[in-house]
Amino acid sequence: MKPTLFTLLLVCFAVAAAWAQRTVSGRVTEAASGEPLVGATLTIQGTSLGTSTDIDGRYSLRISKDADVLLVRYTGYRGQEITVGNRSSIDIALEQDAELIEEVVVIGYGKQIKSTLTGNIAKVGGDALKSMPVVSVEQALQGQAAGVFVESVNGKLGGAMRVRVRGIGSINAGTEPLYVIDGIPIAKDARNTSGAPLNPLVDLNFNDIESIEVLKDASAKAIYGARGSNGVVLITTKSGRSGRSRIELDLQTGISQPTGRREFLNSAEFIELFTEAANNSDDLEGVPYDDPNSWTDFVMRRFARYDGHTDWTQRIDHTDWQEEALRNGSMQNAMLSFSGGSDRMRYYASANLGQNKGILVGNGLDKAGGRVNLDFDATSRLKVGINLSLSRTLTRQVSDDNAFSTPMQLVALAPITPMRDEDGELYDRPVTTYYNGLIDVEDGYRKVYTLRTIANIYGDYKFNEYFGLRVEGSANLYSVRDDAFFGERTDNGNDSRGFGFSAFAGATDYNTNAVLHWDRDFDRHALGFDLGSELFSSEYTRTYVEGEQFPSDEFKTLASAASITAGTSTITNYRFLSYFGRVRYNFNRKYLLNVSARMDGSSRFGKDNRYAFFPAASAGWVLSEEDFLKSNKLLSFLKLRLSWGISGNADIGNFQSLGLYGAGNYNGVSTLAPDQIANPALTWEKSAETDFGVDFGLFNNRLSGELDYYIKSTSDLLLNVPVPGTSGFANQFQNIGELQNSGVEIVLNSNNLVGAFSWTTSVNLAFNKNEVKSLASGQTLIDDGSSRYMNVVKTGEPIGVFYGAEYAGVDPQNGDAIWYVNDPDGDPAATTNDYGEANFVELGSPMPTVIGGLNNTFSYGGLTLNVRFQGQAGNKIHNAGGGFMSCNACWFDNQTRDQLDRWQNPGDVTGVPEARLGYSNGDQSRSSRYLSDGAYLRLKNVTLSYDFPARIFGKSGIRDLRLYVTGTNLLTFTKYDGWDPEVTTDFLASNTVYGVDFYAAPQPKTYVIGLRAGF
Repeated sequence: MKPTLFTLLLVCFAVAAAWAQRTVSGRVTEAASGEPLVGATLTIQGTSLGTSTDIDGRYSLRISKDADVLLVRYTGYRGQEITVGNRSSIDIALEQDAELIEEVVVIGYGKQIKSTLTGNIAKVGGDALKSMPVVSVEQALQGQAAGVFVESVNGKLGGAMRVRVRGIGSINAGTEPLYVIDGIPIAKDARNTSGAPLNPLVDLNFNDIESIEVLKDASAKAIYGARGSNGVVLITTKSGRSGRSRIELDLQTGISQPTGRREFLNSAEFIELFTEAANNSDDLEGVPYDDPNSWTDFVMRRFARYDGHTDWTQRIDHTDWQEEALRNGSMQNAMLSFSGGSDRMRYYASANLGQNKGILVGNGLDKAGGRVNLDFDATSRLKVGINLSLSRTLTRQVSDDNAFSTPMQLVALAPITPMRDEDGELYDRPVTTYYNGLIDVEDGYRKVYTLRTIANIYGDYKFNEYFGLRVEGSANLYSVRDDAFFGERTDNGNDSRGFGFSAFAGATDYNTNAVLHWDRDFDRHALGFDLGSELFSSEYTRTYVEGEQFPSDEFKTLASAASITAGTSTITNYRFLSYFGRVRYNFNRKYLLNVSARMDGSSRFGKDNRYAFFPAASAGWVLSEEDFLKSNKLLSFLKLRLSWGISGNADIGNFQSLGLYGAGNYNGVSTLAPDQIANPALTWEKSAETDFGVDFGLFNNRLSGELDYYIKSTSDLLLNVPVPGTSGFANQFQNIGELQNSGVEIVLNSNNLVGAFSWTTSVNLAFNKNEVKSLASGQTLIDDGSSRYMNVVKTGEPIGVFYGAEYAGVDPQNGDAIWYVNDPDGDPAATTNDYGEANFVELGSPMPTVIGGLNNTFSYGGLTLNVRFQGQAGNKIHNAGGGFMSCNACWFDNQTRDQLDRWQNPGDVTGVPEARLGYSNGDQSRSSRYLSDGAYLRLKNVTLSYDFPARIFGKSGIRDLRLYVTGTNLLTFTKYDGWDPEVTTDFLASNTVYGVDFYAAPQPKTYVIGLRAGF
């Protein structure tokens, strides 16, 4: 068949067209860093032809004419339109969108540009937490957020932390802020059975954290309604970023030491003081309770008992028991992460492993965990993702501070006592004064295992560019297993040939929410709203079993116990159902308005008051955008803020509103008996808060800051109040009482030097006044009547105010301890040597009136030095152990060395009364004798790092390398003479007990060297 003319023409046109087409290629990178952008799209304008960049940011695209225009797009970056011309190679550098460069903060159920905020939110970036050698993320927050009080109750690894946002917000209900990790509310309740409460947040890897936002004022936190009154801590973990994949490895190793030690008597001083004390007691009427002769004979026999197989008359220092309790700790941490993605999919994955040996003998903590965060643009309208984390911890726990078996109470033992007998066995009673807690370390264990899975799945659908719907479903599965065994020689097992228990606790939390969001700009107007609902459900189960009579100490599980002595199981649950909305408006980013509301329902409250409404409103005025200030060269930014709102507190027991019955046993028959009186009217605590704030920037924002004044009144306090005995019950939860927190917060940020050598400073200070306004009708004081602890609740005073006898010193004529009588109608200078005649008065607050932090960063080249101080003032500390360890030899506990400064002769002027063995002479703990100034300033963290120049690595695959050394708790400046001023003993779990030191372990001083490499 012959070709036709038409066919020949088609061939010619095709050849010509192919000849006219050519290929253009190149690379798309980020302008700032030069990093390749993976998955950037390039299309020819007016056509559907296009391509995307590969893993190295490279592309290749055929064009038909020089006039073709390339459209280059990449999420989060400014797009470009490029005319090809006669070029065959075009490299393209994209810049980040300016709106994305402006600082964004996380708010409840969303994000917002900081300059348009009308509430008070403190943000701590992940870089401020990265590589810090602390066990818990709360510790890394100390001194970094104004108005956020953070306290480690003692130096035990894994121990509880206390966080208070703008003061203490309740007496009987919870006072911890709500923690929300990637949108999932996380309970802070400790679930362990043995020892003191543990911190459930220790399993969080802070290297995974992108940012922490603390919602402080009512406008910011009211969107969380019933659970927001104590503040909200939003923790956002890292997400992947489009671009070249990145691998980061962080390795740390370090040692730790106690921040402080007390001075105790050596053997010679011990014998001298207690001999003198016995002689003084012989001069008084009476004899030892178990000795028919004299106190002197009694003390000599005690010396002979305490010296074991040695001779006490040689006055040899056999044991420094403080050094046996404390030791040098160690830590090793390894963290590995992978991140990256394309324009449609982003990923972040990490793994961490840590081993920590505490400064307290027998205490340790091991951690392991992993995380995967995925975000995927399924379509141009639908974005889906999942955040999944797994963690496991093992805490080798020691007894709480109140137990003789806790290592810190070893200091009570006599220095003349050897630690071991001639056969190498640890001495115990009767040779030791009290139980030797080292036996627990050698012949027993307490192990607490925790497993946690947190999963969050979301879908975000855009109906158009303004309107969308985000739906989330999440689960927090948290389980705790306590395994303990105590051998035959231990205090728990010596009467039962060994004792053991096993407990399992499991908490399962589910949370779902759906939020409609709409945002649109109309020229100078910007309007947005959120409308959502949320359902939260929690169930907690616990099983416990114990047994005794083990064949030998080699058999440590309950399967070997001859007798199972106890067992129980419990289950409890609660739910929240919530509806919320929020409207945002700003005019020209100058006049700002935010209104929110939330309706919460909780199963915890009575049927008559199950739901409550929590509104909030705030406004802002950006004065620096006004014409009369726009050209001001001094003032670069100025915004006034005003907010008001109501938030609630539902953190009480699950069934406090119900009439409950308890199961019992009567002669082998199961019974039921009334256990709790009902209160169907029980409802929420409500906190109404007003905040006035100013945000400012000077000298082109070289100096910037915030100033806030707030007043927060909490009413309808959830109090466990006495009820008439005719009801058949002693107490009932009711909504009675009011308390108030008010204060000022100051934040200053300064770029002192800019250039090759840079220096930045950040300062935050917060002043808070806490006051109990009212209690139940006719009630002005809540005092449990303890003879050892002084914290009470009293109207007109801060929560937990110290209340006891005011110590007046020592009578120089006879060595008696004396107190001020403090008779309201008598002589204010009158004193008495009879403790019972001294009226109790307010002696000071355990809570600081001012907290703060100071951070300085110096950089030159690749060298960076960061120095952070943290401190507090205005509080006192009660050494509740002083009535034993500093009681002028009232009994046989070893004494602190300051007791040598005792009264001995008429005319002596001293604060330590005459030593009298077996007699109370000023040793009453509920006295200002054992109160000290609790203010301190601590060099919290010093980090020196060096970033090696990238050019030295060539093509090795190493993108950056940092070598650093870090120290925490390096120096502490304080007048407190105890182990450490950051203290609240761990066995007194109460909102009203603060600032009590009862054999609490000091904080660790840590030195770490680390290496972080990026590939």
